[in-house]
Amino acid sequence: MDNVTGAAPKVSEAEVRRVVFASLLGATIEWYDFFLYGVVAGIVFNKLYFPTTDPYVSTMLAYATFAVGFLARPLGGIIFGHFGDRIGRKSMLVLTLMIMGVATVLIGLLPTYEQIGIAAPLLLLLLRILQGIGLGGEWGGAVLMAYEYAPKEKRGFYASIPQIGLAIGLCLASGLVGLMSSRLSNADFLAWGWRVGFIASIVLVAIGLYIRLRILETPEFRVVKADGAEAKIPFFDMLKRYPRSILLGMGARYIDGVFFNIFAVFSIGYLANTVKIARTDALWAVSSAAFVMIFSIPLFGALSDRIGRPRTYAIGSFLLALCAFPGFMAFNTGDITTIYVVLIAAFGIIYAMCYGPEAALFADLFDTRVRYTGISFVYQFSGIFASGITPIIATDLFERGGKQPWLICAYVVFAALVSMCCAIAIGRGRGEAHS
Repeated sequence: MDNVTGAAPKVSEAEVRRVVFASLLGATIEWYDFFLYGVVAGIVFNKLYFPTTDPYVSTMLAYATFAVGFLARPLGGIIFGHFGDRIGRKSMLVLTLMIMGVATVLIGLLPTYEQIGIAAPLLLLLLRILQGIGLGGEWGGAVLMAYEYAPKEKRGFYASIPQIGLAIGLCLASGLVGLMSSRLSNADFLAWGWRVGFIASIVLVAIGLYIRLRILETPEFRVVKADGAEAKIPFFDMLKRYPRSILLGMGARYIDGVFFNIFAVFSIGYLANTVKIARTDALWAVSSAAFVMIFSIPLFGALSDRIGRPRTYAIGSFLLALCAFPGFMAFNTGDITTIYVVLIAAFGIIYAMCYGPEAALFADLFDTRVRYTGISFVYQFSGIFASGITPIIATDLFERGGKQPWLICAYVVFAALVSMCCAIAIGRGRGEAHS
């Protein structure tokens, strides 16, 4: 329980909407920056920033730097979660946005392996780490601003709105790369076209900072601050009081990371290199699914307010398990229309059944004093195995499976069933934390 005595100050509906919009905009920018790297990792970085004598090795190295971003995210979550629970959510969000923006712009200006040798992949690695640290602190703060401002009966819906930033960010990243790829020759795209999206991030960051500086701290944290009830070391307090919540939350997160990174990241290279459809078509298919997700995420967030977040998440996990084998069978047809339909249905709609209520599901597990640290740790630490290494695992399973995707599909089913069981367990043991 929260060790606070004051009542949270009343806020107007207009103020809630302003805060939620600011959270959505910031989350969109952060995810755009982060996914832009993932979209080009297997089609640009493997060619420009690593030795190209062995395509398999260069692709694995490119995905390894992609994974490092996920390894850095728990560090960002712990650092910014600590100060977010000690000092406040707002100030951490301003700082994380700046870190992410600077790192992304510098990636767009980075010389290639041919130009500066081994320094190129090393600098790319460093900037990817900074991206991971920035996003590690960003996600928890963005969803908490919406969650803690929202009426309790609508927290699933309002906390899902910053989650839309993932869909918009992916849509912008893959759409922009797809546009540049379709308008430019392959030589021009590799020479400079891919850099445009990274450098353009500076405009989005400036807009995001302007809006974020104009909002107030969340009502719940203002009460904690006024009562002097902040946790001395939120991370240790979280580990001591919420071990069950941490484990179940990370287990529930498993299918989120696995499904996203196979169907939205690995699939681009798979469709272009194995199925042999145009790279632009693969990018636009993922962009279309991400666009649909913009609308399905809040739909399932609102549904979780009605039937419960654990139940919504468990059903979504089970349905994602059913998507794995049919999804890749559809990919293998090479038919563009079929690929679009499957990606939109599986990734654009069913995946949102998990991702929409996820922020509020995790926030429900912790009290205000350690909530920033708790949800950041659960989401970002689990991201190492659920998200960061998934493209590497998928690439390896593809090789071991004789260049057939069925081992990858089995892995998706396994992750989905683990997450379903964890979500059910969360629903049966809601007594550990009360917000």
